Amino acid sequence: MSGLANALVIVAVVAVVIVRQFRARQIDTDRRWWLLPVVLAVVALREPGILGAHHHTGAVLLLGVELLIALATGAGWAWTTRLWVETDGSVWSKSTKASGGVWIVGVALRVGLIALGALIGVHQNSSAALMLGLAATLLVRSGVLAWRAQSFTGTAGSAPAYGLAMAQPARKERA
Repeated sequence: MSGLANALVIVAVVAVVIVRQFRARQIDTDRRWWLLPVVLAVVALREPGILGAHHHTGAVLLLGVELLIALATGAGWAWTTRLWVETDGSVWSKSTKASGGVWIVGVALRVGLIALGALIGVHQNSSAALMLGLAATLLVRSGVLAWRAQSFTGTAGSAPAYGLAMAQPARKERA
């Protein structure tokens, strides 16, 4: 895929993921939660130039830092997401304001990393690196949420996000 196509895929995936996560949605721990991140990673790794031809060591270091930021963002996002169990035993999730803060910090760090790479002259396919980072973020977030959901499946009540004590939101039933 071209750089423009990669950028469009990244923007589309991020938009869908963010919109979906800030709405209450049921977590299905039996689902293939890892499939989308794996597909994104495969597409990213197939791109030529994920590591720049020149400054190979610098490109590897920048990609490593990108992946560390992505892993931390995914973990932070998962731990700031509120989970609760409905009376039927289904586990639901909804991202919090803190989750939004984690996203903002993660994006700012990634933009800074791209700027640093440009400043020191390390040219790599930044859209492929971003897509690989997005895949890592989604994989960690989905894995942690599935693990958290399994830890209290079958119990009624609420499990707030780390450090947050929130009341369970009222849910409307459809007629």
